[in-house]
Amino acid sequence: MRALEAAGIRDERLLKAVRTTPRAGFVPAGQEAAAYRDVPVAIGQGQVTTQPSLSAMMIESLGLDGSEHVLEVGTGLGFQTALLARLAADVVSIEMRPDLARQARENLARQGVRNVELRVGDGSGGVPDRAPYDAVLVSAAFPEVPAPLVAQVRPRGRLVQPIGPGGREQVVHFERTTSGLEPLRVLTAARFVRLQGRHGFPPDDAEHP
Repeated sequence: MRALEAAGIRDERLLKAVRTTPRAGFVPAGQEAAAYRDVPVAIGQGQVTTQPSLSAMMIESLGLDGSEHVLEVGTGLGFQTALLARLAADVVSIEMRPDLARQARENLARQGVRNVELRVGDGSGGVPDRAPYDAVLVSAAFPEVPAPLVAQVRPRGRLVQPIGPGGREQVVHFERTTSGLEPLRVLTAARFVRLQGRHGFPPDDAEHP
């Protein structure tokens, strides 16, 4: 919690969600000790979790009050998904890697998180059949917001995404206006994995959807 407070997190609902969501339940076996530190954790297939303070910063910027319909791009093993679910009305989360999605679904079920619809597929295209969304959180980097994601944000909705080539990004908060998706502020510099898919970078593994 000290790391979150040092990062400037002030949303009491978010701080409570972090306190009551055991990160150790969302990391691979043998990585439980790392779950108690504010560090990324490798989860296999070249992927890592976002460190809690950075996840919290991105979530806080969405300004969730409990009424929102949220899209998360990049489920990982489900920790950030669980935080979003405890702060919004419901969450649609999409993960490209079926094995990670399966583990995330099991992790969320064990923690009693039920207001999440988890999809396996190309997150760079979002989940159009469940759009529009009040808030979108993208957990992978691309030099711009993919056009399908822009189209799925409700007017006056918010989107947070790391903007860059992957490995050296600025995390940017956007809002949907009458003229499109407008960047409002840079939250922080960070390092993220690359957004893969039809509207992102080419997938590392051709068998991914």
